Amino acid sequence: MHSGSLRKSIMAAACCRALAKVGWSVLDSPVVRRPGSLTNLLYNINTRGSRRFYRTSSPLVRPQGPRGRALGCALLLGGGLGFYQVLKTSVQQHQAEEPSDTKDTGGVLKLTLYQYKTCPFCSKVRAFLDYHGLPYDVVEVNPVMRKEIKWSSYRKVPILMVDGEVQLNDSSVIISSIKTFLINKEKSMSEILCCYPEMKAVNDRGKEVTEYTNKYWLMLSEAQTAVIYPQKGLQKEEMKWRQWADDWLVHLISPNVYRTTDEALASFDYIVREGKFGTFEGFFAKYVGAAAMFVISKRLKSRHNLQDDVRQDLYKAVNDWIAAIGKKRKFMGGDQPNLADLAVFGVLRVMEGLQAFDDMMENTKVKHWYKRVEGAALRHEGLTGSPSPTHKDTEL
Repeated sequence: MHSGSLRKSIMAAACCRALAKVGWSVLDSPVVRRPGSLTNLLYNINTRGSRRFYRTSSPLVRPQGPRGRALGCALLLGGGLGFYQVLKTSVQQHQAEEPSDTKDTGGVLKLTLYQYKTCPFCSKVRAFLDYHGLPYDVVEVNPVMRKEIKWSSYRKVPILMVDGEVQLNDSSVIISSIKTFLINKEKSMSEILCCYPEMKAVNDRGKEVTEYTNKYWLMLSEAQTAVIYPQKGLQKEEMKWRQWADDWLVHLISPNVYRTTDEALASFDYIVREGKFGTFEGFFAKYVGAAAMFVISKRLKSRHNLQDDVRQDLYKAVNDWIAAIGKKRKFMGGDQPNLADLAVFGVLRVMEGLQAFDDMMENTKVKHWYKRVEGAALRHEGLTGSPSPTHKDTEL
C-alpha cells in the first residue's frame, strides 16, 4: 500500500478508537451503569476482558441518565463500525495494489472494435474474437465522416482499443497481438505491440502507406511455439495463407460483388442497411456509390490481372484453399481452426446474402469447411476459461 494511503488509514483508525473510548467512558458512568441494564452487562464483560484498552486517563464529561446511555451506545457502535470499515478498505486497497502474476482475459482485457461491418478486414477480427470467446464492444464507424475515429491519427478500420489505452491498428497486427497475449503470460499488451513496429512505405501506385513489420508472427518462446505448432511446417503454412488472404483473396471480393450493375446495387443496399449512414448519406451511397464501385471494380480487375469472368478467379482461389487443407484435415489447423482458417473465413463471410456468395457455395468445394468454421466461431470453441463472450454495439 502507498505511504499516503497508509497514513490516512492510521489516522482514521485512531479517530475510531478515540470515539470508542468516549463511548465506554459514558457507559462507565455510575449513573448510567445500573444493575440489570444492558450497559451494566457490557460493563461486566469489559471489566473481565479488555476494559483497560478503552479506558482513558483524561477526565471526561459524562452525560447522565437515559440520554447518557443512548449517547454512549451510539459512540461505541459508531467507533466499532468505523474501525471495521477502515480495516476493510485497507485490505481492499492492498489487494488492488498487488501486482497480478497471471492474465485472466475475461477480467483484464476490455476490447472496443471500431469497424465497418461489411469490411473484410473487420470481419477477420470479429471471427478471431468470437472464436476465442473474447467479449468486445463494437463501434460502427460512419464511412463518410468517420467522426467515431476522429481522435485517431490512423484513419482506417479496424482499430481495436485495449483497456481504453492501447490502440491496435491493422487486422493482422490485431490478431497476432491478441493471440500472443493469450499464450505468452510474461508480456503486457504494450510490450507485445512493440514487436510490430510501424513503417511508412510507398506502394506501386506512388501512394504512401503504413505497413507493420512481423504482423503474421506470434511473439512466443521456443517452447510455446512448439506447443502451438507441434509439427514442422505448420507455422510457415499458417503465415503463408494469412498473407494470401490479405494480399490476394481480399482483392477478389469487390470485383465479384460489384460485377454487374444489379449486383452493385444489391451490394450497396446491404452495405447501407448494415452500416452507419444517415438518410441522405444512405441514398447517396446506394445509388452513386454503386455506380462508382461498378466502374472501380473494372479497374481492380485490370490491376490484379483477373479474368473477364471474375467468378472464375474466386472459384479457383477458394478451391486452392480447400486443396491446401487436404482431405485428412477438418481445418488447416487440424481439428480446430487456426489463424489462417479464421482469416479466410472472415474475408469470405462479407459476401453472405449476395449473389457472389451463393455462386461460390454452389460452384466450389468450400461449403463444408465454411460451415465448420462458422460453427466453431459461433460456439466460441477457442474459449479458454473466460466468461461467456458477448459483444454489443456502441453508439457514439
